[in-house]
Amino acid sequence: MLARVHSAAVIGIDAVPVDVEVDVGAGIPMCAIVGLPDPAVREARERVRTAIRNAGYEMPARRVTVNLAPADLRKVGPAFDLPMALGILTATRQIPPQALAGCIVIGELSLDGGVRPVAGVLNIALAARARRARAVLVPAANAEEAAVVTGLRVHPVTSLASLVAALIREGSLPLQPPTGAPGAPAAAGPTDDEADLGDVRGHAHARRALELAAAGGHNLLLIGPPGTGKTMLARRLPTILPPLSAEEAIEVTRIYSAAGRLPASSPLITARPFRAPHHTTSAHALVGGGTPPAAGEVSLAHLGVLFLDEVAEFHHDAVEALRQPLEDGRVVIVRVGGTVMFPARCMLVAAMNPCPCGHLGDARRVCTCTPPQRARYRARVSGPLLDRIDLHVEMPPVSADELTAPAPAERSADVRARVTRARALQAERGRALGIVAPVNATMPAALARTCCALGPAPRALLRQAFDRLGLSPRAYHRLARVARTIADLEGAPSIDVRHVAEAIGYRALDRVREPDGLAQV
Repeated sequence: MLARVHSAAVIGIDAVPVDVEVDVGAGIPMCAIVGLPDPAVREARERVRTAIRNAGYEMPARRVTVNLAPADLRKVGPAFDLPMALGILTATRQIPPQALAGCIVIGELSLDGGVRPVAGVLNIALAARARRARAVLVPAANAEEAAVVTGLRVHPVTSLASLVAALIREGSLPLQPPTGAPGAPAAAGPTDDEADLGDVRGHAHARRALELAAAGGHNLLLIGPPGTGKTMLARRLPTILPPLSAEEAIEVTRIYSAAGRLPASSPLITARPFRAPHHTTSAHALVGGGTPPAAGEVSLAHLGVLFLDEVAEFHHDAVEALRQPLEDGRVVIVRVGGTVMFPARCMLVAAMNPCPCGHLGDARRVCTCTPPQRARYRARVSGPLLDRIDLHVEMPPVSADELTAPAPAERSADVRARVTRARALQAERGRALGIVAPVNATMPAALARTCCALGPAPRALLRQAFDRLGLSPRAYHRLARVARTIADLEGAPSIDVRHVAEAIGYRALDRVREPDGLAQV
């Protein structure tokens, strides 16, 4: 007696079909699972056997062989428990043979027959819709997550006993109707109780740089003594970013679903991610890796912000591993068994002190670091990584007058409105040329040559900066993109000299430095 139940496995963030084939035949009573199962899958035979018995059905006292096809794909996790149990019951004719035709089944079983949630349900639901599956059977706790996918019938399963009873009684499933379009996610702006850019006092230069970073998707480095507000400013960046579109929300949610980090109360992530890993984070945790490969912090920050506080204290190999993701917007992990790709198009915001003691440039405190100590400290952030950071901003301490200023600063909602208009201009330029261009920082080179074209005067100024600051070709082109963002915030059709001059002013670490480490004016 042979039965086949359709399921799926998540590799990276993509779901691939898996057929659970069950054969019940003569031989010594046992259950063998083949098809490259990992330990969690191999242990399923004990969970499945006990769950079937406790659900009130018969586990056959015969040889049961379960094959997870394709056999050359490694199967990971407990999501195959439910399809295995249903395959056994179908093979022994305790379930009508055609009851599950065209359905994709996933779920973990508890010993009493309950169905527990699993990771990657959204990814599997998207694959089921692409395959035109009749329905997906998912744990009840994952039903809202699967229902995010439009045009797909979803059947929430609470227990093996209730599901089998419905199949026996009705011969089919009480399916939900196909879900409708979810529409655009609601804006994720701050409430009165949340952080707001209006809380920041002083730092007009840094606030302007934050707005530029948000408008063009540029990477940002904040440099200043301890307590000057670097972390406070960085944590307010998400409050001025435009809300995620419906497609972007699903793209972000896929990453969290595959990683098993989707909040139970939020089947669809509508706020841009903000990830702030500790400086002891390893390279694998930051960019992804492991066996099987899992998404790292840079992928969990996709379409959002990755904040590295005290970036000079991070492990050197961890920070250097960010070079390729920042350049390509994705992480490619190669293993013997195959290659996995994770999206990683995020904004990097880093913060660091100007020296080991933190008081270089502070008029109220004396720096006790020697020039070699300062040089070694700055060298912890390599030149190639700095080359990929568009905006370098020095933040001096705030004066008492600025802290006690009665007039509130500009609120996040006002800044977000300008950022949204600037990003709309960038998207419109891309559509006019038939090119997808989310933001200026990541626009394709073909579009950048057109959109960042410079007149004679701006080109001369940028060339002068290139020669005097010793910029790399990458930094040269990034300066042009920053100038384009400045022009977009003004609504200017072309890049002017003042736009290039302001962009050059945000390259603090590219200036020629004196032996004591202070930048020349």
